[in-house]
Amino acid sequence: MDFNLSQEQEILRKAARDFFSKESSGALIRAMEQDEKGYSPELWRKVASLGWLGLPYPAEHGGADGSFLDLAVLLEELGRSLAPIPLFSTVVLAGLPITKYGSAAQKKAFLPGLASGESIGTFAIAEPSSSYSAKGINLSAKAAGGGYKLNGTKTFVENANVANVLLVAVRTSKGRTPEEGITVFIVDGAAPGITVNRLKPISLEKQCEVVFKNVTVGKDRILGKPGKGWPIVKRVMQWAIAGQAVLSLGGGQGLLESTVEYVKGRVQFGRPLATLQAVQHHAANIVTDVDTMRLIAYEAAWLLSEGRTCDQEIAMAKTYVANTYTRMTRTAIQIHGGIGFTKEMNAQLYFRRAKGWEQLYGGPDQHREAVAQSLGF
Repeated sequence: MDFNLSQEQEILRKAARDFFSKESSGALIRAMEQDEKGYSPELWRKVASLGWLGLPYPAEHGGADGSFLDLAVLLEELGRSLAPIPLFSTVVLAGLPITKYGSAAQKKAFLPGLASGESIGTFAIAEPSSSYSAKGINLSAKAAGGGYKLNGTKTFVENANVANVLLVAVRTSKGRTPEEGITVFIVDGAAPGITVNRLKPISLEKQCEVVFKNVTVGKDRILGKPGKGWPIVKRVMQWAIAGQAVLSLGGGQGLLESTVEYVKGRVQFGRPLATLQAVQHHAANIVTDVDTMRLIAYEAAWLLSEGRTCDQEIAMAKTYVANTYTRMTRTAIQIHGGIGFTKEMNAQLYFRRAKGWEQLYGGPDQHREAVAQSLGF
């Protein structure tokens, strides 16, 4: 079995690692946690100039004709560096669905801006008091004057505070099943009637509540077909889960590297921490976790890239990676000692993101249930 990346992907990996290692410092990450926008416009422009924002888009719309697996390579390095930019929401949550499901006019209208970094995108799926399921989508869209009026609330919308391309899953009609009657719209993030309220997750990333009050949107902004949007939502969540798994893998790699560096340089009890067997065993467990995460995360990414059925593999990736990433960050903090959870150390940056990502797009237990169902339970 060949687990190697292609030559082009290895070149991308090295370029991304070198770039983010230089440009994404701990000081910048901490500063952006407190920043109103939550990202560095300067870093965003630099990433855009490298062409990475358009990696999976068609060349005719400013992209590079890359695959989801190519994107996964980039996302791993993004997770390793914790670079504070809205790349994930813009590319995975907005650009990919427009690329796959958008009309020719929609691709022409939105992809060039997303690829150049002039636009920032995201997808609003979850609603208060509901799970990431079809029956939880109740934001209403009523026909009005040749278009629709949107009313309702979405929550945990990543980077909605800066997004101007906002994909929204709404209910346009009641069907025989919860999956019927769901429609996806492409909405202007600054449209009248939209109110964005910042949430305060433990990760300090920019998750938002978005309130829609009589927001007008035209029929030409429907992504795909009216009432047939659930397959789009489901695919986007699969992209998001697989992408998040690779982000977490990268985070695990970055955490491993910084932890090993710390224990080799930290002297305690008259000897370097790295000489203690307990510390060595913890580090061995972390590197084993990282390697296992890599296998399961890249399997999910590869299956998606190949267009294969992968519901079970996606659920397994979410369940395993979410739990493992959180566990290894706790272990890393234990290795550091009490100082590990201070703001001066990077270990807490990884821990807070691991906990923040754990429940997005359905928690591990929800996806364990999906795996169990695939076994016939």
